[in-house]
Amino acid sequence: MTHTRIRLEDIAHARSGDKGDGSNVGVIAYTEAGYRLLQQELTSERVKHHFSTICKGSVERFEVPNLKAINFILHDSLGGGGSESVKTDAQGKTHGQALLRMELDLPAGLALADLKP
Repeated sequence: MTHTRIRLEDIAHARSGDKGDGSNVGVIAYTEAGYRLLQQELTSERVKHHFSTICKGSVERFEVPNLKAINFILHDSLGGGGSESVKTDAQGKTHGQALLRMELDLPAGLALADLKP
């Protein structure tokens, strides 16, 4: 059975920034169907795995249904934070774009067109 793979960027946009030594990544679905897919598939564990080379701490997940969004805090991902870190992106501004590159399987019976505005 062949699965259709999509990227998060096909169904959502993102914002990110620093929260001390962690980054804050919000993923906002374009549609209600897209949000339901995010709720089901975009787990803390998957996000932690996606950022395994930079996120040394835990990943917390917070649902924001009225915005069709899920917010993640990636603890210990910025090497000490903005003023302490020697990382190129010490404030996590690129983490949202990096997460949008994550791939998901499109569930059977759901069309990509249902997940776009």
